[in-house]
Order: sequence, then C-alpha cells, then structure tokens
Amino acid sequence: MKIIKELTQEIFKQLDSINDLSELESFRIKYLGKKGVITSYLKELKNLSLEERKLLGSQLNELKERLEVILKQKEREILFKEEDKDLGIDITLPGKKREVGNLHPLTQVIEELCEIFFRLGFEIVTGPEIESDYYNFTALNIPEWHPARDMQATFYLKNGALLRTHTSPIQIRAMLERTPPLRIIAPGKVYRCDADIRHSPMFHQLEGLMVDEDVSFSDLKGILIYFAQEIFGEKVKVRFRPSYFPFTEPSLEMDIGCVICDTKGCRVCGESGWLEILGAGMVHPEVFKAVNYDTSRWQGFAFGLGIERIAMIKYEIEDIRLFFENHFLFLTSFK
Repeated sequence: MKIIKELTQEIFKQLDSINDLSELESFRIKYLGKKGVITSYLKELKNLSLEERKLLGSQLNELKERLEVILKQKEREILFKEEDKDLGIDITLPGKKREVGNLHPLTQVIEELCEIFFRLGFEIVTGPEIESDYYNFTALNIPEWHPARDMQATFYLKNGALLRTHTSPIQIRAMLERTPPLRIIAPGKVYRCDADIRHSPMFHQLEGLMVDEDVSFSDLKGILIYFAQEIFGEKVKVRFRPSYFPFTEPSLEMDIGCVICDTKGCRVCGESGWLEILGAGMVHPEVFKAVNYDTSRWQGFAFGLGIERIAMIKYEIEDIRLFFENHFLFLTSFK
C-alpha cells in the first residue's frame, strides 16, 4: 500500500511537467505499457495471498483506470494548445462576446399592433403584393377616371398588373371569400413611387375591417381610441377630422397630440401640435356591392395606418430611411 501511494504521487508529479505528445507517449509506455510499472505490479499479485490480491489489485486497477482517463484529457489539452499556437490564438485571453440578435423595430411594431387588435377579436389575413387593377382600385370604388389614382403613384408591370398601393385589396378578397360577420386586420408591404425622409417606395400598412349587422361610427371611434391608448399610452390626446376616401363614407382622419411637444407646437408636428396617424370611415355601399353584400343588412367600417409612421412617432425617428439602411447601432438600440 505504501508503494502504491508513493507511485501515485510520483505519477501525478511527472504529469504536471509534460507539455508535448512525445513526452506523454513515453510516460504512458513507462507506466501502462506491456512492461510498464503498473503492469508489472499487477503481474506480481499472483504471488500474494487472496486477501492481499483483492485489496492491492483493486487499488492498482483504480490507479490504472484513473491514469488512462487523465492521459486522454492531457492529450486533448496538448492538441488544443498546439492548434491554437498554429492559428496565433492565445487561449488565456477572454473570449469575444457574441451579439444576441433582436427583432427589427418595424417587426416589433407590427407584432404589437397585431396583438392589440387580436385582443379586440380581429383575425390576421394576408394577400398578394402583385395585384390587379380591379382589386387595387375598381372594387374599392376608384374607377379609371377617379383623381384618387393620381394620389397613389403606382408601380405598373408590363403584363398590366401592379404592385399594390395599399393593403385594402385584401379586404375585397376577404369579403369575396367569406360571409359576414367578419373582423380582420391585414398587415403587409405596399409600394408607391415616392421617396424622401418621410416616404419610401416600399413601406408597410395595416388595414382593418369590421362588418356586422349593427356596426356604427361610434364603434369605429371607440376601437381607434383604444388602439391609440394602447400603442402611445393612456394619456395620449386624440382628435378626429372629416376627410375623404373613395372607399368609405363618411370618412375621417385621426390625429394624436404630438408626443414631442404635448400639442404645444414644434418642428416635428409643423407647429400644429398634432400628428396624423391613420384614415378610416364607414365602408362605402359601392364597395359592398362589388362583393355582393346586402347593404340593407350589413354595415361596416375600415381603417388603414402606416406602420412606419407609427414607429417614427413611437420612437421619435425623423427619417424613414433609417428603417431600411441596416445601420448596426440603430437596429441594436431596439433590443
């Protein structure tokens, strides 16, 4: 037992000084080879009594198994050190921190908006970004001669199709596919020939539609006020102004009190104290006729908002182009 104890101390003392694979292999042969020290001691056990063989044999086998495991670990350590040395890596230096990704700010706003309207019972629907003139304009009470077409500078394709200028075509498709009542929102990309610090050729809209037998203008206002308070805070100031859209009648635009100056007037709100955030109104009877809904039975309202505009107000961003230029510091500030 004394010899085994001294042997163990000797083995681990020598192991600490080994730094290359050739030394390690010589060490292994010395102690675990066919003629190695531990192997020799195991062969000598036959000359001892049964009790001594059991006691010393278990001690030697335990030392042998322990040493085999440690030798494998030592071999891996030496290999890693040599590989790092070849690559010029100092493994004693602290590791480089990997940045954790985050959702794009527009994606965050879209998810927040969908969650708000989901709580109000609205279902999310989608539609194609390449549309026909019928779904994008005609079915929405915008005939070919209508001046509203000039307000939405359209990207036309060679085959006569177009890139949708708003998400309202999804409303038409949804009403043609379903029977009322229905309550839907349609977030998605839209396209217009426009580009400056407030406008982008591609941007995002969220369209909402509710159709039922007893839907009123007050229902529309109540839902929009709830939405504004959820996205901008309960203390947000709200006002409605009469407006015109060919697919709703009556129509309105909704403003909120400027989040920068609290309606006192500043450069962001053009000194008016208010920021326009969406358009809405009761669905025009001509739109219901296009989808074969009985206007004597069904009423509805629709609203549409620009998601970039909501994000710019929410995060106090003055240039829409920042959302699409992929600046690392800008994007990581929304974690």
